Amino acid sequence: MRLTLRQLQIFLAVCDGGSTSAAAQAIALSQSATSAALNELEQLLAIRLFDRVGKRLLLNDNGRLLAPQAQQILDAALTIERQFAQADAGNAIGLYIGASTTIGTYLLPRILTSFCSRQTPALPRVMIANTADVAAAVASFAVDVGLIEGPCHEPELQVEPWLTDELIVVCAPHYPLAGSAARGAVTPAMLREAAWLLREPGSGTREAVEQALVPHLHSLRSAGEFSSAEAIKHAAAAGLGVACLSRLVVADLMEVGKLVQLKTTLPPLQRHFYLVHQRRKILSARLSAFMQFCRDWSQ
Repeated sequence: MRLTLRQLQIFLAVCDGGSTSAAAQAIALSQSATSAALNELEQLLAIRLFDRVGKRLLLNDNGRLLAPQAQQILDAALTIERQFAQADAGNAIGLYIGASTTIGTYLLPRILTSFCSRQTPALPRVMIANTADVAAAVASFAVDVGLIEGPCHEPELQVEPWLTDELIVVCAPHYPLAGSAARGAVTPAMLREAAWLLREPGSGTREAVEQALVPHLHSLRSAGEFSSAEAIKHAAAAGLGVACLSRLVVADLMEVGKLVQLKTTLPPLQRHFYLVHQRRKILSARLSAFMQFCRDWSQ
């Protein structure tokens, strides 16, 4: 077999960089060696993988066919290396975990504390981003497993319901709706007029909030979009508007009286957390052990 992992690595680097010079910088190789390896791969397969447009290399239909296969092969090779680097499946070293913001901030640290050995702690790499970015990273084999808090739209992923999370509507004690709540339940009509503090598009929290509230309120009048739930809860505590967030996120400010939960006539608001992995991912003993630990773990 003349096809090499190095050739596939260089091919994917060119896919990402759009040129052999950019790929060479990314993988610490000379530009001439990178070009030679790409030419060898194309000669070996007897096809062109890129359209040459000036100095740019644009992936063609052949390249688009090869790219996911190359990613899978390189991921499998990396899995083999990691699998034998540390024999203990209860150790998280070598794993790369993606987590959406709420999970990564409030749940994952406790999960890792329980999963990793107390005597010889070995923590994994962790990527924390919004749900869409984590799902994309898992689909491209950039991370091994994802823990996300919103619906997943990546067809390459195996999606498994994991935990149920409670969403609540909160505001500052001095916000006008808090006074209305003291006199009775806040109605959908009142909530339609409220100024809502929302996550950015692509966030699992944003999508879950819209799915939970829009059927009852028809629309949400945005007072601002924030890239983290932490920013939203502090904006709500400052009186900038109303927010619908996980109870996990707001528990600390509710405890000290900076936020209050609004009593509404809406049904209970819930969302699911999910475990996701690439359908073609080879699950090492360590990764399988971590995923099973997550399934068995409870708050």
